[in-house]
Amino acid sequence: MVRGRIAEVFESIQGEGIYTGVKQIFVRMQGCNLKCSFCDTKIESFGEYSSSELFDKVMDFNDDFHSISFTGGEPLLQKDFLKDILQLIKTKGICVYLETNGTMPKAFSEVKDDVDIVAMDIKLPSSTNSKECWREHKEFLLLARDSQPFVKMVICESTTSEDVEIASNMISKIDSHIPIVLQPNFFDSKEALLEKINDFRELCSNYVSDARIMPQMHKMIHVR
Repeated sequence: MVRGRIAEVFESIQGEGIYTGVKQIFVRMQGCNLKCSFCDTKIESFGEYSSSELFDKVMDFNDDFHSISFTGGEPLLQKDFLKDILQLIKTKGICVYLETNGTMPKAFSEVKDDVDIVAMDIKLPSSTNSKECWREHKEFLLLARDSQPFVKMVICESTTSEDVEIASNMISKIDSHIPIVLQPNFFDSKEALLEKINDFRELCSNYVSDARIMPQMHKMIHVR
């Protein structure tokens, strides 16, 4: 039996992206395949659950939430466990919201039928100081286009307009109605980012119909 490595399960509001403010149950899964320079989720401990144990834990919460957010880390690193738990959750008709870095299209293809909303990060090389993932991102987004996707890009002082344009162009060729959320890096100077991120929003608007600037709201109001 596959067991999942789960760092925490908790109730809060979504603080990022186009669903900011909705109430969710968060299932934070351990492990990530990337090491982004701006990462703000350091998972140092976790418990192991069977899919039925995690299902029971999630069902203990009141049912007045919008969706269950599977987040991380990178949930798709545990795609066999994710597949099991999603199938259980869908028997209750609950909305499944997947937060992912969009670099594991093959794993996503095995669970996508049980995912309702995809919150996908595009890891801009100039923001992350890591390798380019354009091919993986394109393949992933092609698979996710029927799962109400939106794309988030973290904007840092180091982010280049070239990377933002490559990403925007790629998204528009798949579906120009996929929203782009530009999220200022919480750790960078707000003054230094303001002009840059406004320029980037205008650039994105040349390619997609919905480009927004949205900070991490949960950090601003001090909730998890």
